[in-house]
This record gives sequence, C-alpha cells and structure tokens, in this order.
Amino acid sequence: MQTDPRLDEYIAKSEAWQAELSALRDIVLHCGLDETIKWNKPCCTFEGGNLIAIARLKDHCGLMFFKGALLEDTAGLLEKAGENSQSMRVIPFTSIAAITDATPSLRGYLVAVIAAERVGLKVDLKGRKRLEFPDELVDAFDANPDLRVAFDALTPGRQRGYNLFFCGAKQSATRASRISKYTSDILAGRGMHDR
Repeated sequence: MQTDPRLDEYIAKSEAWQAELSALRDIVLHCGLDETIKWNKPCCTFEGGNLIAIARLKDHCGLMFFKGALLEDTAGLLEKAGENSQSMRVIPFTSIAAITDATPSLRGYLVAVIAAERVGLKVDLKGRKRLEFPDELVDAFDANPDLRVAFDALTPGRQRGYNLFFCGAKQSATRASRISKYTSDILAGRGMHDR
C-alpha cells in the first residue's frame, strides 16, 4: 500500500464531501491499493493497473470502478457511469452514514476487483471493433484522407468518444460543424477532452 500526499491536498481543497472522501480513502487503503492522482482525481491502483477513482462531484461523491462491469452487484450499489458506459460502474454517496452502511459491501467489491485484476480479467467491450460513422464523418474522411489515418490512429476509446459526440447531433449541419471543429484535434492525435 503506497499513499500519495497529494490526496490530502485534494480532500482539503474540497468545498464539500471532505469527511466522505476521507472515509472512502480509508476503506480503499485498508484493502491494500496504492494511490496516486490521475486525470485530476484520486486514483487507486493494484500492481500498476487502474482499479478505482475516488470522485467528488457537485451533488455527491463516490467510488468509480474502472472495470466495474466485471463485479457481481451483490448489494445492488453499482450504477452505470453513463448511458454509453460499458465498463465503468460507480457508487455515489451523499453522507457518512451511507458510506458506513455500505462499508462491508465496498470491501467485498474491492476484494473482487483486486482478484479480477490479479488474474487479468478484461471487460468484453461490445461494439468496440466496429463503429457506425455518420455520413458527415465519412464525407470528411473522403475529403481528407489524412483525417481518416489520424482517426484510425486514435485509441479505441477516443474514437468511440468522438463518434458518439458526432452521432449525438440530430441535424446534419450540427454533425458537420462538430466534425469541422474537432478536425485539428484529431489530426494532432488528441481526444475530445485532452488538453
């Protein structure tokens, strides 16, 4: 178990959820995970693999299990992180009492996710291999072959993120505008949220 003093700073700077974040951190550390900061969030790892993040949001804080889809949700606490999430599962909290009540289940989930990491289990990501591109993106690829090469060089997650964003627009003009706006980022090898 390796602690990271930057987590003390992260919790101290939190306007809300300080006690809850500290309680979640204690639970995670007692399960033997190492901690660090990744993506500006406390991240807990096991033998170098990212397992969970401790997140603070406006209306709650919680644990984010990167491979949560592998877990059996025995206590009914795990929620999908978003509509299109395939792997991530989250457990939101709004009070110390809720964390205290959930502690035995949280420890069980942590033991299970560590065991899954230890044996190398992977989440079966459906649709990862084949994306259905909107016509506007196909047209952009035809007009600029370098764009297609750059898009194909992106990680599968970045490709999927862009494609979901482009396809999310209802009107063709909006899809084309989004593609145009992010063309330079794609050509530079950056994802939508990269800085």
